[in-house]
Parts: sequence; C-alpha cells; structure tokens
Amino acid sequence: MRKPSKRTLSTVAVFLLLVWGGFLLMIGWAMRQPPEKFGRVMSHVPGPAFLLFPFETMWTQTRAGTMEPGDAAPDFRLPTLDHKSEVELSALRGKPVVLVFGSYT
Repeated sequence: MRKPSKRTLSTVAVFLLLVWGGFLLMIGWAMRQPPEKFGRVMSHVPGPAFLLFPFETMWTQTRAGTMEPGDAAPDFRLPTLDHKSEVELSALRGKPVVLVFGSYT
C-alpha cells in the first residue's frame, strides 16, 4: 500500500476543516431562527455530530440576549390552551404573571 503524500494529507485536512466550519456556520444560523425552524433543522443532524461541535457553547452565546434582571419582559402574544384565542402579555399589566421557560418534551 502506498503512503499518502504530505500534499494529499494537507488537502484532506483543509477540506475537512472547511466542511466543519461550514457546518458550524449552518448551525449558528439555525440557532438564530425561530424555535420551529431550528427544530426542523436540528432534526436532520445525526446524533454523533453533537460530539464534534461545541453546541452548548454556541447555544449559550447565541441565546444570551440583552435583558438584565429587573428589566420589563418584552411584549408577546401566545395562543390559549384551547387555541380559540390569544393572550397578550401587555394586557395583563398590573396583574400577577408567572413566566416559566423551559422544554417539556
């Protein structure tokens, strides 16, 4: 068996680095999308890829936001549980409101 040349190994290394960098850019883009789109993109990522890329670090940096403790929550609108109407946060001003963030899947 013939030993690969340094040029061949360099070419393969550069190619793999470009593929890895492109994938990081794609994941970074996906992390800035709405949750539904992000979920669709991530559903196509094979499990072992999570071992090759710094997902937790990227996620923390991407979703850090600019709010500080004590800032007013931005206004948003969500459907009610029965999906027959919507509730807007600003409509609840002056009433006690508890916001729970997390994933329950």
